[in-house]
Formats: sequence, C-alpha cells, structure tokens
Amino acid sequence: MSLVADRVTCRYGDRVVLRGASLAVAPGRVLGLTGPSGSGKSSLARILTGLRPPDEGTVLVDDRSLSTRRGRMDGRLGLLHQSPGAATDPRMPLRRIIAEPFSARGRSGPRGAEAADRAADLARRVGLTPDLLDRYPDQVSAGQLQRVCVARALAAAPAYLVCDEPTAMLDAASTANIAHLLSELAAEGVGVLAISHDHALLDAWAHEVVDIKELAD
Repeated sequence: MSLVADRVTCRYGDRVVLRGASLAVAPGRVLGLTGPSGSGKSSLARILTGLRPPDEGTVLVDDRSLSTRRGRMDGRLGLLHQSPGAATDPRMPLRRIIAEPFSARGRSGPRGAEAADRAADLARRVGLTPDLLDRYPDQVSAGQLQRVCVARALAAAPAYLVCDEPTAMLDAASTANIAHLLSELAAEGVGVLAISHDHALLDAWAHEVVDIKELAD
C-alpha cells in the first residue's frame, strides 16, 4: 500500500524534464525529495496528484490506477503548494477556503452549521484563532495562509499529501510549525511527500530523503 510513480516520464514539447522516474510514498511516512530548480520536482508533484498525466509510465495509489481529469485531483490525494496566495481564492474568507473540500463531496459531505463547525475545529488544530476565519487571504500573513491550506488539506482527508516547497515563502518559525503539523498528519497514517530545496529541513523532518536525480533509470 503506497503512492507509487513507476518509470514516469514528463515532456514539455521537445524538452524532457523527467525520464523514467520511480518512487514510493508509504502511509505514515514523510519522504523528502530534493533537487535543483528545473529538475522536474513540481512536474512530478502534479503527476502524482493526477493534475497532469505522465507521458510514459504509471502512477498507482494503493495498487489502483490514479484517476486523472484535467485540473482535478484524485480524491485520495492532496497537494500543498509553495505559494498559499496562488492556491487560494482571494474572494473567499478563510473559513470557506478551509471548508472547500466539504462542498466538493456534495451530499456526502457536511453542510451548513456542521461544515462551519468542522472548519473551525480544523482551524484550531493548525493554530488559527477564530477571529481570523472571517478575514480574506490578503488580510493575513503568508504563514497563516499556509496554515489555512494545511487545514483545507486536512478537510479533504487524503490518504497521501504531496507538499511542493510548502515552506519556501515562510519564516523560520512558520516553517517549523508547518513541518510539525505535517509530521502529525503522517503520524496519523497519511503518506507525505515533502519537496524542498532546504536539505537541513528535510534531514530533520523526513524519515528518508532522496534526490530527484536518483529516481531515474
């Protein structure tokens, strides 16, 4: 049982950014992935979450093929972006952003007061105070907004969470907080792929660290 990329290749026109890359993210573990800019880390993140199909190779989630639809992620997966501002709707208050996955579930998800209560609980879990929830993304710090994105990821209840440079825009204190929250998530059984340029952070945070250059055939 794991999130597996099996000999994945990614091309943009004539440019090959990934060739035959393979890795496995196990439940309850944090796998760190590093490598230079332009080496295909973000492309691999999109492929692993179903936002982009691989040009070659396959992706499996717990031995089942990854479901890919343009612009939509497989429900078993979550993605935490490096830029929380780009990943959130500036027209939405924070409580609605956190509750977005509930709406995506339709009738099977919590609605109304129940959804609001669940969103407030998740906000408390990631260290957001109730007074922040009626604010908009441009009214809070980058660290607070990234916590909102973590809470939204928790609301989606993914089996695996791919984190693409989730602390790149944060200060040291916010970085430590986000890493701690994601470690708690892994301790609850979620498989976490942590992509970062920060080798020291990954060495302290991840159970194992690999360089993307080591993934190719």
